[in-house]
Amino acid sequence: MTGKPRTLAQKLWDSHVVVQGKGEGVDREPDLIYIDLHLVHEVTSAQAFEGLKISDRQVRRPDLTLATEDHNVPTVDIDKPIADPVSRTQVETLRRNCQEYGVRLYSMGDFEQGIVHVVGPQLGLTQPGMTIVCGDSHTSTHGAFGALAMGIGTSEVEHVLATQTLSLKPFETMAVTVDGTLPAGVTSKDLVLAVIAQIGTGGGQGYVIEYRGEAIRAMSMESRMTVCNMTIEAGARAGLIAPDETTYSYLRDRRHAPRGKDWADAISAWNDLHTDEGAVFDREVHVDASALAPFVTWGTNPGQGLPLTSEVPNPDCMIDEEERLNAQKALEYMGLEPGTPLREVYVQTVFVGSCTNGRIEDLREVARVLEGRRVAEGVRMLVVPGSMRVRAQADEEGLGEVFVNAGADWRQAGCSMCLAMNPDKLVPGERAASTSNRNFEGRQGRGGRTHLVSPAVAAATAVRGSLSSPADLDKLEVGA
Repeated sequence: MTGKPRTLAQKLWDSHVVVQGKGEGVDREPDLIYIDLHLVHEVTSAQAFEGLKISDRQVRRPDLTLATEDHNVPTVDIDKPIADPVSRTQVETLRRNCQEYGVRLYSMGDFEQGIVHVVGPQLGLTQPGMTIVCGDSHTSTHGAFGALAMGIGTSEVEHVLATQTLSLKPFETMAVTVDGTLPAGVTSKDLVLAVIAQIGTGGGQGYVIEYRGEAIRAMSMESRMTVCNMTIEAGARAGLIAPDETTYSYLRDRRHAPRGKDWADAISAWNDLHTDEGAVFDREVHVDASALAPFVTWGTNPGQGLPLTSEVPNPDCMIDEEERLNAQKALEYMGLEPGTPLREVYVQTVFVGSCTNGRIEDLREVARVLEGRRVAEGVRMLVVPGSMRVRAQADEEGLGEVFVNAGADWRQAGCSMCLAMNPDKLVPGERAASTSNRNFEGRQGRGGRTHLVSPAVAAATAVRGSLSSPADLDKLEVGA
């Protein structure tokens, strides 16, 4: 190695600079960076395409652009016209724009259709060393492959469509090192919720976070995607994990992955995508994996979370005034009393899905908990695959049958109840355990109350009817 040691984020940035901004420090102008992959969906693209038409521009690289229908599509009766007029208009507009500009589109019913952040990796389009953008904040998911992946706004979507570049200032870097081994029953979702609770929802603001350490290296690609997906909930711009043999094994033989000599060349290049020894991060955080437990949120942001064994916190015991006021407001909205054991919080709905936890490994974990059991009376459970390919694989493995036999509703692919932009919504006052990524007021429906959980906790909660882990079910059954 020659030159100054660099972090992984710095290497990715430096390799994509087209024009370097002038100046230094806070006065430095933005760099112009090249974008390797642009992902598009029906919600944030319409105005961007309209801007192209007004300025009489074409899509610069349609071959590096991929569109899918996901955010507001229905997850039942997908062979029928979309009932909601706004959703129908957005989907039809995307279809017209993609046809006019020559952009690949996976529409409802297509085998490859699904949530954009599930589709990119499953096709092998998401690869180490790339820059990836999408008009969706959870584009950070793709950072699990050692890619610099960011959500962008509508005006930026138009800029990338027209130029395949983006004007940005370099970010600061943060290392989150997770030492040790996760205990049995603790998942990547629990880990990332614990990290957000530790650093706060604004703790990552201005940073690209690189996740490192023994517990991260031991994770599967799908678990790593969950961690990077939730990075945005800590306020960070992107999340990163250095590629390794786990990454290569996942990508090998996927449709758009390199082959033959190109594969060997790619591995050679990817092996350099790591933080150099001696590189300095702007901030470092350490987490002891062995001390973690199944996590659940109690409030109205992803940082308001605690181990499932805890009680609803008492705001009066909080020293920081802003934290205390936020907690009081959150508990009022959530309809919770301080001191209530979290295991005694009952739900009406359980949602499994989203770009956070709608992949095949998530569904396998849910099926493992549900097999031979039934969803509690009075609880509805929606299981929504992240893509049609995931659904097909789940059915081949018999998972869909397990869901149906347990009394769950086995749906078609889409973002579904992650956000109130399609028919899958909560009603005012309805409480849900959700494997999605956000629990803001009204996120899953006006007045809806959301507790973020892992797939395993979601499945156990559906069976018991209150926030629970699989271990809770085992104890009950042994006691019976």
